[in-house]
Amino acid sequence: KAAKKAAKEAKFAAKKAAQEAQQQKQAADGAAKPAAPKEAPPVEDPAALATAYVNPTPAGELKAMSGPMAQKYLPHEVEASWNAWWEASGYYRGNSDPADTRPKFSICLPPPNVTGSLHLGHALTVAVQDLLARWKRMSGYNVLWIPGTDHAGIATQVVVEKKLKKERGLTRHDLGREEFLKTVFEWKEAYGQRITMQLRRLGCSLDWSREVFTMDEQRAASVKAAFLRFHKEGLIYRDVRLTNWCCILRSGISDIEVEYEDLEAPKRLSVPGHPKDRTYVFGRIWSFAYKVDGSDEEIVVATTRPETMLGDVAVAVHPDDPRYKQLHGKQLVHPFVARKIKLILDPVLVDMSFGTGAVKVTPAHDPNDFACGRRHGLDEITVFTEEGKMADNCGMFAGMMRFDARVELLAELKRRGLHRGEADNKMRLGVCQRTGDIIEPMLKPQW
Repeated sequence: KAAKKAAKEAKFAAKKAAQEAQQQKQAADGAAKPAAPKEAPPVEDPAALATAYVNPTPAGELKAMSGPMAQKYLPHEVEASWNAWWEASGYYRGNSDPADTRPKFSICLPPPNVTGSLHLGHALTVAVQDLLARWKRMSGYNVLWIPGTDHAGIATQVVVEKKLKKERGLTRHDLGREEFLKTVFEWKEAYGQRITMQLRRLGCSLDWSREVFTMDEQRAASVKAAFLRFHKEGLIYRDVRLTNWCCILRSGISDIEVEYEDLEAPKRLSVPGHPKDRTYVFGRIWSFAYKVDGSDEEIVVATTRPETMLGDVAVAVHPDDPRYKQLHGKQLVHPFVARKIKLILDPVLVDMSFGTGAVKVTPAHDPNDFACGRRHGLDEITVFTEEGKMADNCGMFAGMMRFDARVELLAELKRRGLHRGEADNKMRLGVCQRTGDIIEPMLKPQW
């Protein structure tokens, strides 16, 4: 018995030793090989889920609620059908019946641009307006919340023009005004419904039976009636004013559509509408001389836009500047066009402590010069075409793109011995937000 017990214990001890050895080996192998990372559970794409979802409730009908509740909140399933049913049931409609004695409450949706999509700012606005509209309905009011979209002027024009160029190789000028407007309206009908879909998706309680567009017939008639009334009352009038002109759009744009680039040092830039393989320097100031008519004397002026000198009609000096007292009443000779340049006295425009104390005056292409020209009754000579070429009145530079003309004009000034130097000059460069074109101040009729 003792021998059997000893053998049994020895066998058990050997088995245990083997197990321990195996565990040690596995531990050593585990330390040598890092554990494989656990696979992360797949992430659900909410957009893909919403796109794939098929709503079982027919459009405009009350949502079927008989099915089992989902295990988790799925917005696209929970929100489906409700807005379509609310709209079809007429809950959003304002009542224009004179017999309706309920107090009235109405809001107009600030019309979003028809070319775009709603963003967070729109969502905030409509959330507040929807809250007010629903609260007033619950309080017994006859509520009207009017939806609509804005024609978005230049933004729409740019989108349609690009499409026109890509598909048919045409510009709006090739089509003409009426045909281009027709094309814009066709585009609006085909592609302008995204915003109204988004507003419905948000559940906005708008009266869609009264949806408007800022260029539809009724709105256009209202605009014309108001315009004529204001004109007859003398509240609006037409005059020529400087605009922010974009040569690519061939249109004036608002101040808020102009972006500015601050140049701390000279910089070469490509310019839309010019040869793609060329760049032009900005952030420099050039000096050149105007000869006094009938004399060897000269007056030196400086400019960051030398091509505009083709529209110069005067040089202004301060009436108290002793350097130019002997030249009061004289005229200067323009080197490139058959035009004499007046020497005028203007203490508003001229700071005689800055530079030479003489300022070239181009009323048609600079805001300060425009004001000076109006004070002195100077001619306003436009030297650029709407496309950004030099106009027919620019002599040897006529027909050149404006910045190509700059290069040629500076070279010609040097050839004629009238160039007086150049230097770095910090400046703010106005650029069209939509096209990247360099903004050109241009005189256009304005209301």
